[in-house]
Amino acid sequence: MHTVWKGAISFGLVHVPVKMFSATEDKDISLRMLHKTCGGPISYVRRCNNCDVETDWEDIVKGYEYDKGRYVLFEKEELDQLAGEKSRTIQILDFVALEEIDPIYFQKTYYLSPDQAGGNAYHLLLKAMSDSGRIGIAKVSIRSKSSLAAIRVIDNCLAMETIYYPDEIRSISQVPGLPDAVQVNDKELTMAKLLIEQLSTPFEPEKYTDDYRVNMTNLINSKITGEEIRIAPQQEQTNVIDLMAALQASLEAAKLPPKGAAGLDTGAGAKPAAAASSEAAAEADGTANGEAGEAQLPKPRKPRASTKTKKETVS
Repeated sequence: MHTVWKGAISFGLVHVPVKMFSATEDKDISLRMLHKTCGGPISYVRRCNNCDVETDWEDIVKGYEYDKGRYVLFEKEELDQLAGEKSRTIQILDFVALEEIDPIYFQKTYYLSPDQAGGNAYHLLLKAMSDSGRIGIAKVSIRSKSSLAAIRVIDNCLAMETIYYPDEIRSISQVPGLPDAVQVNDKELTMAKLLIEQLSTPFEPEKYTDDYRVNMTNLINSKITGEEIRIAPQQEQTNVIDLMAALQASLEAAKLPPKGAAGLDTGAGAKPAAAASSEAAAEADGTANGEAGEAQLPKPRKPRASTKTKKETVS
């Protein structure tokens, strides 16, 4: 791994020299912009719009536009001075419980390893954090950008997750179109909970793949070998579906018995999931009276088509 940063973790008066490595990598397939006529790659130049000339890096300074067309300029030395010594220190401010941090705050993960003669202090911090079940909240500057960070233990390694500052998280109140109140059909809720229960499984990240990247890689390899490429058009999908029929089809596709259905809570006044499932199966078989226009769970081993359905729009 390539070292991206060197410094020290600081908590209290203890300093732990560390080296930082990126824990993740972007495997997106990059496509170049090419000239359609000759196939040559397109280059982008640094040009001053005012002087209409190309500029070298030594002629470029950074500035902040405080008004339209008006800038204050900064030299590199001024920006470096702002960071100061903290640019090489991960300063732990507090220790908190990991579950107290909402995942929306997390940005990027880095691995930390001991540097120079910091092995003893590194393993001391790792062991103390592991035994206490706490993570450290710290401040760090990486590439002149100040960030909050969470220091935690992953296996036998200290890891650092950069996290957003609170004022960088947008308020949910800014999201348009959120409903004020939602009326949920008890039977649909029961079926949805059964579906969630049937699809629940331990997290196994290795079973998930980037289908787009796999298909793009295959397409690239096919073009390199000169094969004729034909891509089948995808069938257009409609947003207007029968919600109950979709839930029923999803449950059938799962092909698993409803685990722990009796323990599902369907809200005040609702029947237990197992009873609701039995009633739904009976109604689908015509042996019980259900609400007109709603499809029900099929009777086991004897699936039948749904009765008249009420169209609902899923946005």
